[in-house]
Amino acid sequence: MRVKVYELQEGCIVSADVFSRTNRPVIGKNTVLTGQLINVLKAFLIKEIYVEKTMVNGMPFIPTESAAQGLAEEREVTGDLSFVDLFLRSKQHLKKEFVKWQSGAPIDIAKVRNILLPFLDSTETLASHILNLHHYSTKDDYIYSHSLAVGIISGFIAKKMNYSKGDIIQIAIAGSLSDCGMAKLSTKLLNKEASLTDDEYEEVKKHSTYSYNMVKASPLLKDGTKLAIVQHHERLDGSGYPFGEKDNRIHPFAKIIAVSDIFHAMTSERPYKRKHSPFKVLEMILEDYFGKFDINALKVISSAIMNFSIGSKVRLSNGQEAEVLFVEEKSPTRPLIKLLENEQIVHLSKNRQLFIEEVMH
Repeated sequence: MRVKVYELQEGCIVSADVFSRTNRPVIGKNTVLTGQLINVLKAFLIKEIYVEKTMVNGMPFIPTESAAQGLAEEREVTGDLSFVDLFLRSKQHLKKEFVKWQSGAPIDIAKVRNILLPFLDSTETLASHILNLHHYSTKDDYIYSHSLAVGIISGFIAKKMNYSKGDIIQIAIAGSLSDCGMAKLSTKLLNKEASLTDDEYEEVKKHSTYSYNMVKASPLLKDGTKLAIVQHHERLDGSGYPFGEKDNRIHPFAKIIAVSDIFHAMTSERPYKRKHSPFKVLEMILEDYFGKFDINALKVISSAIMNFSIGSKVRLSNGQEAEVLFVEEKSPTRPLIKLLENEQIVHLSKNRQLFIEEVMH
């Protein structure tokens, strides 16, 4: 919806690029507004911008005065409004469940299932959102955003890998519950912003076992689903935890969740780690973590990036903007691009110092 700048609040999410008298946007789509960014808009004398109806904390944003706009135009400009709204509100529902788990309440599997189901209906619609899930979280609510996103991405991958509908739902639930054991850790440890000490990291690693213990008695989950929850940090080369299992000892569901988990984690702003672009993350997983993750699950993520990228406008790591012309299957993170400033053609696979920072629209 279009609103006056003076009505904006911290936590509003920009739903369309904001331009002034520049070729580049002052603030890009999907940006979560801070007080400083609102002041930037005022400094550029911008009067109105488009924002989502739901703020990043999941609360509805209700301005006292909105610029008059027809619903059709609003939907055209915001594009993924309904998805963002659904994600942010679902995140709040999952947060309420997590707080209950912290108090010792049992997991309501049916409720978690109902939170996830709306996201699993359309694979094609989901594909265009996978790259943007990381925008809808903050350091403060990372654990809830992450749990929801891992469930959604896991379900997306499972559907693309032709699992049955029942298994897709089980895999999505396992993804969302893979970190439920974090509720058993101290809040001081969960909220720590500095890097973890070795002892603290060992404590955090216990969460996968805690998660399993919280779901093992549930009759609504398959044995493979429960196994996937405890194994989601295992790696194909045996370098994972808690048991150091290798390839054929790791359940196929767990291999999917492992990819979803690391992809969303590395693209998100975490209390003690800075985020990277989805393109950079996929490149890091394929190169730096080669042999640790299931290649078929990774191919699904790669394919989502390829399908979403052709013709897209992107922002590079040096701040320049470009249009994606062609994506090679063997190198989906480094396509052929055309710089918008001077129409120069650049092949990112030959310019390793550059990478795609952000898909603009």
